[in-house]
Amino acid sequence: MGDPSADWWSTSISDISPGVIRFRGYAIEDLIGSASFPDMIWLLLRGELPTRPQSALLERALVSGVDHGPQAPSIAIARSAMTCGVGINNAVASAVNVLGDVHGGAGQELMEVLYRLADETGDAAGDEDAVSRAVEELVSDYRGRKAYVPGFGHRFHAHDPRRDPLLAAVDDAVAAGEVAGVHLRIGREIERRLAEGRTRPVPMNVDGATAIIYAELGFSPELGRGLFVLSRSVGALAHAWEESGSGMRNKGPIPRDLLPTYTGEPPREVPRRA
Repeated sequence: MGDPSADWWSTSISDISPGVIRFRGYAIEDLIGSASFPDMIWLLLRGELPTRPQSALLERALVSGVDHGPQAPSIAIARSAMTCGVGINNAVASAVNVLGDVHGGAGQELMEVLYRLADETGDAAGDEDAVSRAVEELVSDYRGRKAYVPGFGHRFHAHDPRRDPLLAAVDDAVAAGEVAGVHLRIGREIERRLAEGRTRPVPMNVDGATAIIYAELGFSPELGRGLFVLSRSVGALAHAWEESGSGMRNKGPIPRDLLPTYTGEPPREVPRRA
């Protein structure tokens, strides 16, 4: 038996002792200068260093999600928090804390769909008819519930400019034999089905494209959200830092000369009570 105290936080990730820092067995002094930041993310999460194509594909997904301006709630919250006298870490944490199912969770939700349909259709064999039928049922179900298919459409962009370069990178990885392309085929079929019968298509957004990348690379859906959190933290940090120089204090969601519309009772007197 090991030492119960030493085993309390046992880990296979980091090996730290005086003068020694190793991650998954690799010395930090050897990793510095030879491993990129995406390499280190992969190493710590997956246990081995990625191939260069795997690292490059992961990096593209991380780059695509870093920021979407203050119209994104996470970024606006980071900026607002920074004017409240908190530290920059608090501002970034405030942004991360709102990356939930509605804002930031679509990638994880689509990954769950992609994995489920891949399992149901046995798409490793490339059964396009099975994929088409499964996707048709999926889209019909979402439409019947008047629900959004996660990862498709965007309230701001008619065509998300991040979609094309991300999917092109996956196409290249499939052609090179680096990934199977199973989830890419399913994602494109969903996009095609969503466009049927509409004058305006519902193209894949950045959540959809990065979900495909993370699924093709074999990350779990939960880690798909975690990777988005890492990516968006960069934008939250940059915006919090910029806002720190504005000189504003207690910056709310609307300019101070605007007042929220009041929808309650008109002015009235407090009744006398015995």
